[in-house]
Amino acid sequence: MNKPILELKNVQTLVNKGTANQTKILKGINLQINAGDFITIVGTNGAGKSTLFNVIGGNLRADGGQILHNGQDITRTSEEDRTAFLARVFQDPKLGTAPRMTVAENMLLATKRGEHRHLIFRQLKQNMARFTKLAATMNNGLENRMTTATGALSGGQRQALSFLMATLKRPDILLLDEHTAALDPHTSLNLLHATNERITTGHLTALMITHHLEDALTYGNRLIVLKDGQIKADFKGEAKQVLTVDKLYQYFED
Repeated sequence: MNKPILELKNVQTLVNKGTANQTKILKGINLQINAGDFITIVGTNGAGKSTLFNVIGGNLRADGGQILHNGQDITRTSEEDRTAFLARVFQDPKLGTAPRMTVAENMLLATKRGEHRHLIFRQLKQNMARFTKLAATMNNGLENRMTTATGALSGGQRQALSFLMATLKRPDILLLDEHTAALDPHTSLNLLHATNERITTGHLTALMITHHLEDALTYGNRLIVLKDGQIKADFKGEAKQVLTVDKLYQYFED
């Protein structure tokens, strides 16, 4: 049997360590993520969703447990080193892109994710047709803004660019941290459709936090409910297919 692409074993995190206000946020998370999984994650504010992503991403150190990537212990691996196999898209469209660089320049920079980079843009013209074709898959006119500074884009176009940059150099793990939450409903739906298309056709492995239960039910092959720092449910296959919003709401009741 193949190893999970990512595995969390009894992962725990603390805040205000060593004080009277010490609090455990993640309380023994056990999770196996297999290649090709598209997992939607729901939970109330304070459930530990962003903390979970921060621990996986490496910008927050776990206080207990283990994190394994392809069977190798990465619990103490730095955030920078994890960019070699992990990419993340944040809620804020301003994060993840360089505002003074053009769309094409940002995409070229993304091809070097996880490598030592130099601010010398080589082979930009040679890649322009490829980048333009990719931008067109976002269905929001981004392909017509290739020479535009990213800071001049709309929020939806900038977030679409962030998503493309995160997936341009195929990551082992893609973290989508409420990446459509700051967008208007129409733009959000368009990006969700493009996200689903790129993940499913590219057989990417992704985790997506969302506050919209309908979206959690619609997208992905697994759905995880996080509550009080613990995984309360992990729906897969037919169990997810027959799940309803009403049944999902029951996990949010005290």
